[in-house]
Amino acid sequence: MKTRKIIATIFIIIAIVLGVIFYTKIDFPIGLEPYFKKAFYGQFGPFAICIELLIAGIYLFNKHPKSNFALALFGFTALLDPIFNTIGLFTSIVPTYAMVLFAICSLIALWLAFSNTFKLGRISLIGVTASFILGIAVELFFNYL
Repeated sequence: MKTRKIIATIFIIIAIVLGVIFYTKIDFPIGLEPYFKKAFYGQFGPFAICIELLIAGIYLFNKHPKSNFALALFGFTALLDPIFNTIGLFTSIVPTYAMVLFAICSLIALWLAFSNTFKLGRISLIGVTASFILGIAVELFFNYL
């Protein structure tokens, strides 16, 4: 129980700190027209990954039955960003320091989700598939909108 709350707290702190950093870097344009451009919405990609980590951390802290799904969703989204960036599908705007932090957290999150370490309920094959597809959707939405 103590380990679960420590890991969850670390996830929450990382999500909040990086979320504040990413939010302050968002450029809110003047006028109405720029809000309908791809460049505006693309800025929210790193922030969306922080939100996923925050939700996964809160679920893990509260021992929510959907914790493993949220952990898998974050894990896939955070790992797909550098993978898609490396293969040249798109250029990620996530800074290198955040990409490394997200990669470390995502590996831990995926291990926790698939091993059911804290007995939160096994993630089903449908849950794994859905979290993987949603992770791809999040990445493509913010990079190919």
